[in-house]
Parts: sequence; structure tokens; C-alpha cells
Amino acid sequence: MSLSTIAVTGGNGKIGRAILEDLATHGYETVNISRGKQREEVSDTYITTDLLDPGQTYGALAMSEPDAVIHMGTIPNPYSHQEYRTYKSNTMSAMHLLEASEALGLESCCLASSINAMGAEHQVRPPQVDYLPIDEAHPRTPDDVYGIAKHAMEITADGFGRRPDSNMTISTLRYPWVPDEQEVIENFAEADRSMAAIKDDNPWSGRDVMFSYIHMADATALARKAVEAKYDGHESFWAVAGDTTAAVPTTDVITEFFPEAELRGEFAEYDTLFDLSKAERLLGWTPEHSWRDY
Repeated sequence: MSLSTIAVTGGNGKIGRAILEDLATHGYETVNISRGKQREEVSDTYITTDLLDPGQTYGALAMSEPDAVIHMGTIPNPYSHQEYRTYKSNTMSAMHLLEASEALGLESCCLASSINAMGAEHQVRPPQVDYLPIDEAHPRTPDDVYGIAKHAMEITADGFGRRPDSNMTISTLRYPWVPDEQEVIENFAEADRSMAAIKDDNPWSGRDVMFSYIHMADATALARKAVEAKYDGHESFWAVAGDTTAAVPTTDVITEFFPEAELRGEFAEYDTLFDLSKAERLLGWTPEHSWRDY
């Protein structure tokens, strides 16, 4: 598999821009596909596109001729738009990209899923944690529209991946919050992460996301490795850091917050609650950054 040009949707956004910068650093020609203001400084090519329009989506990929695409151009939460718009944006944009990528013979299509596909921070009810560590086969039981849409997107990717005549590698990356370096310092390294503090923590960094996060540098590296990989069909991956957001041992976190979960493995001092072995095996990716390094 040889890639030279990679398109990124939503390249004007925080994570999309960081992915474009990472790709450029690793020698790729880059295409920013976005419907926002043109920002030529972050990519080699910019194409204004409404991803909810299948013709525009196909045209943008046909015009830029990428070998692979990374889809980051979605609504990032369920609070800024009506529910139907959030669902439509996050499912149909992925559908249009998968359809166009397959038709144009792209080698790889990587879609930004979310930890919320499992059912997490945006729900009123607590997340359903059946066992630990949480692997990609864990049941997905979201009830908020954002999580439901991400779940539906993964199911759509499953269907495209089953097609016998498709040679495209499809990945979905289940990201939690992706802080940049300054956000890591402010929210974790310089913050109180004791047991008392995390009992009343923000939903995007505490129990509701199983105390997960991922450093921006690891998030961008994972997206790049996902499109560089070659395997058959569609695979989902947990895209989280190798440790928790808590300053207490993981075993104490489990005892306090997830006492009913079945334990299927052992945990070292601050280990993440997620099983990251699949990403290491199929993508050659392991997280390298921790808030404890600051």
C-alpha cells in the first residue's frame, strides 16, 4: 500500500488541523475538505464542500484525487444543534464519504467515531460497563442522539466493509476528549485529580467517559496509522491514552466507580480502563503521551 495524498474533512477544526499538520510532517500531500472559511496555510489544497451533499462530497474527492481520507468534519456534541441535525450530519456525511471513497477506489477511509458510541458522557444514565478492560466488542448502548449517530455510523461502516468486491480499508476511531498540550496541563497536570476531586468531576473527563482522554499528538498519530494500515473490511478502535485521568491507582478507580464490572484482566498503577491491544496489533499504534509527564 502506497499513499501520497490524504484528504481530511473538517480540516479547519481543532483536531482536523492537527491531523493535517501531522500528515505534512510525515511527507504527505494534504487536502482540506471543509465548508468553512478557506485556510490555505494548513494544507496543500483546500476544497469548500458540504458533506451532506453527496454530489459535492464525490466531487471534492474526485477533484483532489486522494489515496485516503480521514473524516473529522462532524458535529462534535449533541448540544449545538437540534437532534435530527446532529444525527443527520454525523451519519449521512459518513455515508457519503464511504460511498464516494468506494466508487473512486480510495485505499483507505478513516472515520471519527466517539467513546459515546458505547454510551457515555451525554447520557442522563451512567455508562453501561459490563467488564474491564473495555475492548471493542463491548456492548454499545447509547441513548443520546450523538452516541446513537456514532453507533449508526459504525454499523454503516460494517456494511461497507462486508462487500466482497471492496478493497478499501475502513476504520472508525472512538475518541474521547482530545486536549492539546496546554489543555492537558491546565485540566490534569495542574489540577486536583485526587479521589475526592474525581468523584465530582466533569462528565468529559470522569466516570462518564471511564476516566479516558487522549493527547492530541497520539490522536493525530493514530489517524495517520489507521489510513496507512491494510486489512480487510471495517474495524473499530479505542482511541484513548494509556492511563486514566485520575491521580489514584486504577484498581481504586474500579473499586469506587465500577464495582459490578467483571474483571477480565489485571491493571498496573494508572492503566487505562480500555484494552488497546487491537490498535497495537492491527495499526502498530500505542499511545506515547501522558498528562503525568508534565
